[in-house]
Amino acid sequence: MKAYLIRRLLLIIPTFLGISLITFAIVQLAPGSPVYLVLHKMEGSSPTGSVSKDVIEQTKKLYGLDKPLPQRYVIWLGKLCLLDFGASYKDQRPVTTRILEALPITILLNVISLFLIYLIAIPMGIFSATHPNSIPDRISTMGMFLLFSLPNFWVAMLLMFFLGGGAYLNWFPVYGLSSIGADAYSWPKWLLDRSWHLVLPIVCLTYNGFAALSRYARAGVIETIRQDYIRTARAYGFSERTVIYRYALRNSLIPIITLLGTLLPAMIGGSVIIESIFSINGMGRLSFEAILGRDYPMIMGVLSFTALLTMAGLILSDIIAAVVDPRIKFE
Repeated sequence: MKAYLIRRLLLIIPTFLGISLITFAIVQLAPGSPVYLVLHKMEGSSPTGSVSKDVIEQTKKLYGLDKPLPQRYVIWLGKLCLLDFGASYKDQRPVTTRILEALPITILLNVISLFLIYLIAIPMGIFSATHPNSIPDRISTMGMFLLFSLPNFWVAMLLMFFLGGGAYLNWFPVYGLSSIGADAYSWPKWLLDRSWHLVLPIVCLTYNGFAALSRYARAGVIETIRQDYIRTARAYGFSERTVIYRYALRNSLIPIITLLGTLLPAMIGGSVIIESIFSINGMGRLSFEAILGRDYPMIMGVLSFTALLTMAGLILSDIIAAVVDPRIKFE
């Protein structure tokens, strides 16, 4: 196990270099230029208007955009090794500072969502697997496939319309994470206010995940309970509860744990829509605004962080899988 982890950690270096090279090339070769957007904000001119070539060249030199692509990549990679992502083109603030401001918000949303996804999906999958083809199993299967097919932006709009002060009920706030003046609230009142603001975004981030994961859990448990050692455990006279939760569940969790390595980065990337709809200043909205503004340092900083998070998640899922099933040997 130790040798495997060392190899995986060493493989992060070439993998990350490859990811950084591809993403850097894609971002730099995308149509449009941040120079015109910067000049438009500074002088109020049209992005394609009558800006002199001297001004354009000076702006390119100021932001290091006058150098060849290979040289810009080497400079950026050297700064990356020092965890220096540069300054944002939008407000000249350090990219690392802006990421650290948005990261806790996105982590809060996704940790709560992941907890609820696994809390709901695993028991539901076990129940469906132990009651196959029953009426509750068929109803839950239809319901999960229906939830999985619903796009989260459409569900968010419906929730805002029906429960967020639209034409019907005004139960939940639909803007931000706190009410105006919430900083002056007492701790219990602030916590209640924050929880109330989180309800609709968490619902939109959760339903699709537990709908898919519950089907994986069902398939894994069904496959496991058909194994010979499960029949042997039943023949020894163990109760059905002991057979399912002590012998079958641990082995059936391996595919679900493997999915954990990619689920968190995918949710962070997928929270772009939800954070934009509910005006939440997290990583998703930060990356979306960076792409619209051709903010190259911010885009590369977010992509680099997401890549590292994905690779760390894959290693973590391997470790958890080995803990759940000691028979797994990474040789």
